[in-house]
Amino acid sequence: MPEASPRGTYLVIAEALRNEIEAEQGSGALPSEAEFMDMHGVSRNTIRRALKVLEAEGVVESAPGIGWRVVRGGDRRSLAERLTDVITEDSLSVGDTYPSEAKLCERFGASRTAVRRVLAQMEGNGLLATVHGKGRTVRALPTPAVRP
Repeated sequence: MPEASPRGTYLVIAEALRNEIEAEQGSGALPSEAEFMDMHGVSRNTIRRALKVLEAEGVVESAPGIGWRVVRGGDRRSLAERLTDVITEDSLSVGDTYPSEAKLCERFGASRTAVRRVLAQMEGNGLLATVHGKGRTVRALPTPAVRP
């Protein structure tokens, strides 16, 4: 039995896929999940976790009816960075209403599931607060991040 990766198999596969994407510099659809499973000898869940890591980094996106495709050009920041930056870009202050899930999905072209996941992280980090029936409000301003 092969030894398990200390980083997590899905992270190793995500890194390999990222390197392949950067090396090819091609665009368009990626192989199917089944093809990735055969190439890497892992389960569909492992492939999906790897693809979700790359989706969060803004490297790939899910395209309904197509599968997964490489994101080219445009904003390469992760969805988490883009949703956090909404506070600054929209000049929101503590106590202001944060945009709704539906508006965020439309603005960033992301699935509701992905948006909800990031919003939950932002709430956990103390940036947002949710009031049942009222929506989300800004609880704290993000600290400026140094980006390379």
